[in-house]
Amino acid sequence: MLSLFRRKRQKPSPPLTVNVAEGYLPIESAHSLLAAEHRRQLLDRIWQYTALSHAQFIQLYLDPIHRYAEQVQQLPASETHHHAYLGGMLDHGLELVACSLKLRQSYLLPTGAAPEDQTAQADAWSAGIAYGALLHDIGKIAVDLLVERQDGRVWHPWQGALDQPYRFRYLKGRDYHLHGAAAGLLYTQILDRPILDWLSGFPSPWASLLYVLAGQYERAGVLGELVIQADRVSTAQNIGGNPIKALQAPIHSLQHHLISGLRHLVQHELKLNQPGAAGWLTQDALWLVSKTVTDKLRAYLLSQSIEGIPSSNIAVFDELQSHGLVESTPEGKAIWTAQVTQGDWQQSFTFLRLQPALIWGSEDRPETFSGTVSIAANDTPAETPAKAPGPKAVSTRSTQSTSQLDPLALEDADYLGTLLDMFELEKPEASDAPSKNALETSTLPSDNPGYVFLNWVKEGLLSHKLVINDSKAKIHTVSGSIFLVTPGLFQRYVQEFPGVSQGSDQEIEEWRWVQKQFEKLKVHRKRDNGLNIWTCQVQGPRKKTTLKGYLLAEPKSLLESVPSDNPFLKMAEA
Repeated sequence: MLSLFRRKRQKPSPPLTVNVAEGYLPIESAHSLLAAEHRRQLLDRIWQYTALSHAQFIQLYLDPIHRYAEQVQQLPASETHHHAYLGGMLDHGLELVACSLKLRQSYLLPTGAAPEDQTAQADAWSAGIAYGALLHDIGKIAVDLLVERQDGRVWHPWQGALDQPYRFRYLKGRDYHLHGAAAGLLYTQILDRPILDWLSGFPSPWASLLYVLAGQYERAGVLGELVIQADRVSTAQNIGGNPIKALQAPIHSLQHHLISGLRHLVQHELKLNQPGAAGWLTQDALWLVSKTVTDKLRAYLLSQSIEGIPSSNIAVFDELQSHGLVESTPEGKAIWTAQVTQGDWQQSFTFLRLQPALIWGSEDRPETFSGTVSIAANDTPAETPAKAPGPKAVSTRSTQSTSQLDPLALEDADYLGTLLDMFELEKPEASDAPSKNALETSTLPSDNPGYVFLNWVKEGLLSHKLVINDSKAKIHTVSGSIFLVTPGLFQRYVQEFPGVSQGSDQEIEEWRWVQKQFEKLKVHRKRDNGLNIWTCQVQGPRKKTTLKGYLLAEPKSLLESVPSDNPFLKMAEA
């Protein structure tokens, strides 16, 4: 496999004079860009999935990937959402190809055709799926970004690959749906004439690929569905969601869930148009207090067993904005700063601004606010995204704006291992799932916050809202008992019930407060040295790690029939 990365060696180019202080990035060869270890692993995985000879793989896959790498260079895949770091576009493209080809293995295409026809078209379908995945977001570099060469000229990707150091910024007021239609400007630079000549000889995958490249996924059949699923896996993994749950979700479900969640909150839970409210309805807009409403939206969706919701508010803001659910400021941001005034009372907030028709449609609306909502001059978001762990990337600047992108800490988080491991672990067998014979109703006291937490765990297991013995689970079975992972399970609880510790005198993080209430129940086993926390060793297909948590003294208090131990976990020696 190493020979793939040593082909076509060229003499090193003269060193570039790059003014890093002004944010210029150097041009890198495809060989250099793809030499990173995590990208080599993805390429190796892609080759395994294609089962082609060395020469065929180079022609059909590696050459287009090299041209793609030269085109996207170190550009990110988004401004603040998924893969929002230098090199994010390249990583996202490779992940989509690997994921889509793995998913493709479960399909015999074209569906319903004779076996000999499926065999004859197998390579064309695989290649078409891979090309659709690779080029899924390439339109973004044409319509979302302004890229400036070091000599001051603007670069457009249809001009060919970049030929000198560059810097970039995101365009204000951009159309968040336009990139899906812009791939047609660029795909002939990635897919050469021999590939197009060959693939056009297979009418069914050829038509499906063209529909994907035109952004018409509803017409692209299985090919379009696999690209969307692969995109959901890569995106969910990158923003901290559950990629396996994302695979199970219907297409476009996140947008649907966000709309439904906002409608429920506004119509049934939030106070409007008064001091202490979370929203104000004016004649032309609904103003929702950004942090309050986003926290409540996340909690509501989690309570409805909706997974894949970003844990970062800034990522939720971007998700709402990218789906057109909230209106952007003149600066292209999702967050508005405005002052609410009614009589002698006034206060400034950061808001999400929505069209009222999104919430009420043709239904009767509340009366509009009798006061005023005044947009602040120099509107800037009050919330800033939390920085990802790991080394900081070179920030790119222009004379008008600054983009500071933090790279994903691939090695620290073992991000690639997690992404690829999802294809290696079998789904839990039936015996690993909570038994239907478990107690159907809660018998635990409801006036104690520790018991309320334990009831939530029990009900979550019975309803399958909380998974057990999954690679992403916060609950496992080990040593014949139930192991509750800390802090993950407690943090998940307070995400669903923000403010649960209000009224307590202790000034500690909410999840720690919940953990203390749980410990007071004394339903967990203590170690021989009197400590509460146990350590489990986790041995997966590719990596080893540890989990810390509580071991229940009576596991049948949660499940009448306790599943067999997770084979990947064992208790560490004291």
